[in-house]
Amino acid sequence: MKPLIRELRPADRPAIEAMVRATGFFSEEEIVVALELVDVALAQPGQTDYYFAVADLDGQAVGYACHGLRPLTEGTWDLYWIVVDPRVQRTGAGKALLEWSENDVRKRGARMLVCETSGKPLYDPTRKFYLGRGYTEDARIRDFYKPGDDLVMYIKRF
Repeated sequence: MKPLIRELRPADRPAIEAMVRATGFFSEEEIVVALELVDVALAQPGQTDYYFAVADLDGQAVGYACHGLRPLTEGTWDLYWIVVDPRVQRTGAGKALLEWSENDVRKRGARMLVCETSGKPLYDPTRKFYLGRGYTEDARIRDFYKPGDDLVMYIKRF
């Protein structure tokens, strides 16, 4: 069954926290940042820093994406977060969320969407996901996050 893409709701916060933790990819500090952005979006309806979508299967939040305009740029947008519950990965939820983000930023005049990720082997599926969706690896900063953990930047130009 294909997920429904819908707006973020207050009731989604616990599911988002659970799925971010369940991936095993993110540190406690990263989880705190992810939830801070959710909290901003929920507490300030109409804010324009963070745009969210939720993948919903049978009334349950099973994934989410968050993007925003990169400050001090003209038409460059960042995909800050895209997370899918490990139990439903490979069902099309990530692809649907990424397509939603791409369509949303294009409507807002985007020239490009930038996705940053880690160079650790754990992130091989993430990097393959971006490449399979038409993104190019445009930059790699060695040892960016910590020794042995590169920053890898993928870009799709519109």
